[in-house]
Amino acid sequence: MSCPILDEILLECPEAHLIIHKLDLSSLKSVREFASVIVNTEQKIDVLLHNAGVGGAVFKNFTTEDNLELVMETNYFGPFLLTHLLINLLKQSAPSRIVVVSSVLHKAWPCNSNNLKGKALPFFQYCKSKCAGIRFTLELAKRLKGTGVTANCLHPGVINTGIWRNVGLPASLFVNMIRPCMKTVDEGVLTNMYCVTAEELQNVNGKYFVDCKETALAKRIEDSKLNEELWEATKIIVQLKETDPKI
Repeated sequence: MSCPILDEILLECPEAHLIIHKLDLSSLKSVREFASVIVNTEQKIDVLLHNAGVGGAVFKNFTTEDNLELVMETNYFGPFLLTHLLINLLKQSAPSRIVVVSSVLHKAWPCNSNNLKGKALPFFQYCKSKCAGIRFTLELAKRLKGTGVTANCLHPGVINTGIWRNVGLPASLFVNMIRPCMKTVDEGVLTNMYCVTAEELQNVNGKYFVDCKETALAKRIEDSKLNEELWEATKIIVQLKETDPKI
């Protein structure tokens, strides 16, 4: 499989051993195919990092093959399903970690079981997807307590990456204006790597990190009842089966 970034990684780290598999988080079928490959070829998972996402395309609405909104499926529904399908392997690999990359923009638009598939301006779909990701992380952490698998989430900062490449006018003018103030990729990855590798976080569960520091969330995000309702509604949307692993 062709992967342009592969050569770049190997150039910087020649001893790296990389295996690449195809995954499209905006397709429930692709998520299931990917999970099947991983479960049947890998003996353990130390870390599941939900870093992929749609950001730069949030100024236009798209519908996926599953009849779901593109941003919500890529940023939330896909990772939710993938986590379920890989959870048994994660438990067998304990201590292991699940890390969800969110955004400070989760504060800009609420997410609950009643508006998961609701219409919104594209930008607010992005905010909603990030709010859903945090609620998912908190409920996941609660359900995984005592299993040796932890779940935490983070805001990496505003980073100058290709995620902005599809932003059209007039938003692109604003993006270009603030680009000098954005974090570089090397700076932006620090909180991700902290949550993935820091020894002091081995038993930390259900927390939110900004700039490598635990940060408080709004009380409304920590509403356990709403998080449970969101979880159950999402299970229906992603078409979880009775034969799928349970969390």
